[in-house]
Amino acid sequence: MFSHLIETLKIPFHLRHKGILGMNQRNHSYIGRYNDRSKYPLVDDKLKTKIIAQRHGATTPEMIGVIQNQAEVKLIHDMVHDWPGFVIKPAQGSGGKGILVIVEHDNDAYIKSSGVIINRQEVERHISNSLSGLFSLGGRNDVAIVENLIQFDTCFDGFTYEGVPDIRIIVFKGYPVMAMMRCSTAASDGKANLHQGAVGVGLDIATGKAIRAVQFEQPITKHPDTDIDLFTLEVPRWHELLVLASSAWEMTGLGYMGTDMVLDKDKGPMVLELNARPGLSIQIANGAGLKPRLRHIESLEEPLRYPTPEERVDYCKQRFSTLPKFNYV
Repeated sequence: MFSHLIETLKIPFHLRHKGILGMNQRNHSYIGRYNDRSKYPLVDDKLKTKIIAQRHGATTPEMIGVIQNQAEVKLIHDMVHDWPGFVIKPAQGSGGKGILVIVEHDNDAYIKSSGVIINRQEVERHISNSLSGLFSLGGRNDVAIVENLIQFDTCFDGFTYEGVPDIRIIVFKGYPVMAMMRCSTAASDGKANLHQGAVGVGLDIATGKAIRAVQFEQPITKHPDTDIDLFTLEVPRWHELLVLASSAWEMTGLGYMGTDMVLDKDKGPMVLELNARPGLSIQIANGAGLKPRLRHIESLEEPLRYPTPEERVDYCKQRFSTLPKFNYV
């Protein structure tokens, strides 16, 4: 009993030693300090995010339509008639809640990415729930965005199960400091959500190569559904993805954010979402803390000319690569 207590008391010390960023410090020292609340609507509303991303030349999933009120709910079937697959998401949803992915449909049958078949009424009910704010931040009334289905790059075959893998990069003052890929599983119902059972694969900033993988916060080496070796993962067009993530600072003016992107096989890197309050599980996926990297960026002298996204990416690739290890200031 006493030895267990000693080990428990050691945990905060080990967390501090590894530079783990906790939620309170994230909220106070980074989100509260570097994110102007007036800019939150730019990322809390996916429609606004899509508009500002496109203005800055970033590619986003193709829009099919928007359902704004209950009277329009039944229009969904005509709206998607000529689209083989589509995604319905609440504009103000968070944490992957309320996202419905349909990979195929015909008359009354809508097939989800998990293979489950739902009918027209269930699709309409899902949209009604979205409009009522069931999935939205603060339970506010919302709108439903309908987008074309992303065709993820075939290089990711086997690394994900019945869903699209996405790349989350934490960007601080325009510098990409930590990255992971979120790979869907049967447990996560085809969604790239770590809390629901998706696999998080920590990625080396310099190369986009896998350095660690976890599911439900426990280390793993193989995908639970496909049995593929997760440590063979290497994200192509990695430099482009980093530059796209870095440029989100110019897009939004937010100093601390999470950028969620995908690699479409035809259209290349695409912005999915931007997040002003990104979660902290990326540290578990990487087996490293954010604090040393954030503090290093804070320690940099303000130059007369702020570095471009490309320059910031090059700096982070040299400074924060896990191959080899670097000592942070």
